Formats: sequence, C-alpha cells, structure tokens
Amino acid sequence: MKVEPQKEHAWLQKLLGDWTAKGEAVMEPGQPPQQWETTEHVRSIGDVWVQCEGEGEMPDGDPATTVMTLGYDTQKKQFVGTFIGSMMTNLWVYEGSLDADGRTLTLSAEGPDFGNEGKYAQYRDVIAFENDDHRTLTSYMLDADGKWNPFMTAHYRRKR
Repeated sequence: MKVEPQKEHAWLQKLLGDWTAKGEAVMEPGQPPQQWETTEHVRSIGDVWVQCEGEGEMPDGDPATTVMTLGYDTQKKQFVGTFIGSMMTNLWVYEGSLDADGRTLTLSAEGPDFGNEGKYAQYRDVIAFENDDHRTLTSYMLDADGKWNPFMTAHYRRKR
C-alpha cells in the first residue's frame, strides 16, 4: 500500500526533534499548581506518523514516562492519536483538527473524571506553535456547566 503524505502530515513533522518542557498542573481542585519538567524526543514513523516520547519526574519526584502518537487519517479527515503515561492506566484516544491559522492543533479525548471516581469526562489537548522552536501544550477538561477549564500548561523549547 502506497501512502501519499498530505499537508497535515507535513505539519506533524514540525514536532520532530528533542525538546525540554516546563509546566504546571492543578493536581487537586483548590490546591496551587505543581511545577514539573520533562524532556521529549519526537521521531517520525514514516512520513505520516510521529511518536513523542517523554521522560521526567512527577511533582512528587516519581519518574514519569509518556508516549504520544499523532497522525492524520485521510479517510476521517482528522488528526488521530493516542497518549499513555506511566502514571495512569487509561489509554487516551485522540481525534482533532488544525485551526485555520495553521499553528494550533486541538485534540479531543474522553478519559477518567479525576474529580468523580468511576466516571468519564471530555478533554482537550491544544498544541500551539509560538514559533519553530517554542510550542505550548494546554490541557482542558469540560465541566458540568459546559465550560472548558485549563488544568495543565507546558512550554516546550527545542534543544539546539
């Protein structure tokens, strides 16, 4: 089977390389955000997929490993992907789209509602390029009132 990379696949190639990230996340409602740092290596799987492998520490000092895969499904006309982390048991499955500005990818997923054990909630991860060497990742959760609340933001800077 021959695959012809599309412009969306080319967009994903901007992620390739080695990155460092600093972020903060609200771990519990009403508590101050906790800071964290990680490194990430993003490699290409052919011309149509990328795999992002992160290594760092949780705010409590425990090691953390994450793996994100991203691609573009030409049948669905959507970006698709997955996310796993050593600190959780949920496999996150993404679908999303690129904004008209061409610099922001919004991915939607369903996952555990961290405030209501046994329930699921809707999430968004937004990857935005500030420039070729700086991108942000902001995670949002949809609350009961239909409002998207940010709970995690990270700034990724390309290693030179």
